[in-house]
Amino acid sequence: MVRLTTKWLVLSLLGGPLQAAQAQDDPLARLAWLGGCWAAVGAEAGSGEQWLPLAGGTMLGVGRTVRGGRTVDFEFLLIRAAADGRIAYIAQPGGRPPTQFLSTAVNDREVIFENASHDFPQRVIYRRGEGGTLRARIEGLRNGTMKEIDFPLQRINCESAALPR
Repeated sequence: MVRLTTKWLVLSLLGGPLQAAQAQDDPLARLAWLGGCWAAVGAEAGSGEQWLPLAGGTMLGVGRTVRGGRTVDFEFLLIRAAADGRIAYIAQPGGRPPTQFLSTAVNDREVIFENASHDFPQRVIYRRGEGGTLRARIEGLRNGTMKEIDFPLQRINCESAALPR
């Protein structure tokens, strides 16, 4: 009995550092800050994004835009490891077929995804700010002209429908 207890104690003590090392090796772990609920600043209540925390090698997200009390746009989102080791961002705006963007830069405050062959956008950026803020940005060429659209977001309680103004 003492041998089993000692063995369990050693394994559990080693398990913590091992799990921490595995989390550090997972490139998606660097995007943990994206998880949670984000309200679109200056938009109607209910507009924003919600990201489930990393589990099973994926982060799942959904975006919604509300105007005049009605959902006028939505998007299903998936972040996962790509076969080449980069991080894939897969978007399905309005439920259309998925479009994949691959990471070109990842750090603890920002991630940039690109797909040069997509019509618009060709780049999707998430940048974490101070005080629970997040700036999502899409950019690229549209009809030969560079276009950039920013989406300022504020972290909110996922149970809340309140929108910071």
